[in-house]
Amino acid sequence: MSGDRGESSAGLTDRLTDTLYGLGWGAVKKLPEPVARALFRTLADQVWKRRGKSVLRLESNLARVVPDASPARLAELSKAGMRSYMRYWMESFRLPTWSPERIKAGIEVKDAHRLIEGLDAGRGVILALPHLANWDLAGAWVTTDVKVPFTTVAERLKPESLYDRFVAYREGLGMEVLPHTGGSAFGTLARRLRDGGLVCLVSDRDLSASGVEVTFFGDTARMPAGPALLAQQTGALLLPVTLGYDETPVMKARIHPAVEVPASGTRAEKTSVMTQALADAFATGIAEHPEDWHMLQRLWLADLEPRGEQP
Repeated sequence: MSGDRGESSAGLTDRLTDTLYGLGWGAVKKLPEPVARALFRTLADQVWKRRGKSVLRLESNLARVVPDASPARLAELSKAGMRSYMRYWMESFRLPTWSPERIKAGIEVKDAHRLIEGLDAGRGVILALPHLANWDLAGAWVTTDVKVPFTTVAERLKPESLYDRFVAYREGLGMEVLPHTGGSAFGTLARRLRDGGLVCLVSDRDLSASGVEVTFFGDTARMPAGPALLAQQTGALLLPVTLGYDETPVMKARIHPAVEVPASGTRAEKTSVMTQALADAFATGIAEHPEDWHMLQRLWLADLEPRGEQP
């Protein structure tokens, strides 16, 4: 009987989570933008004051990014980090109602020519991003301003209905969304790239526990091998992208120089070198905007649970 009660409780939690997200997408986009911004800033401050596990984990991660920060400075960064995280959600809830002009006005992209030239060459392009600022807004800019559809991969969320909401939301922005699990995503991504298409992947956290070890802010972390392997197998251009907010309403994006496939070495060796190059580019952007790095989970190997459990 106790097991039944546990399952019912889990099911109720899942339904409540899905309902709350549904209300967010339904109600927040109807609010005047200044009201929505103020509301989510207040929510961020309330969450931060509770000092829950996510806030403490964010602060711990930021301590690696800014190792000389005092406890007071880390507290400031984590508070700003929660405000940035809630800004991401506020904008995401409202994105489906934004016009192409509003999307274009909401982002400023440095070195966009690297993406355009890669697409024009017809070789396929992979954009690899960390969890910085609003990657969905960056994707919406690609589909509405560059006017190129792209394929991405999404982590399966619980409940399944919530995952379906995210898929529908991103597909509404012009993205093709593949599930992370199931084993067929890599082959589909490779086909899109061989056809000269665009693939966008959030790539700073390995979800498989079988990724590539990299040095990241002075310690060992694991990042997914997918971007490097896809570039090797398809000849696609691999471009790191970093994002960040400033004091203006306009998000800043930078497309970094391409990560080249090494001329020699085994596939594993090439993958290691390329993934480290991605990590280095990500670290540059995160160091510039540490408060906009929405990493509320364990990342470094030293912080992971025993037995290799992924948090």
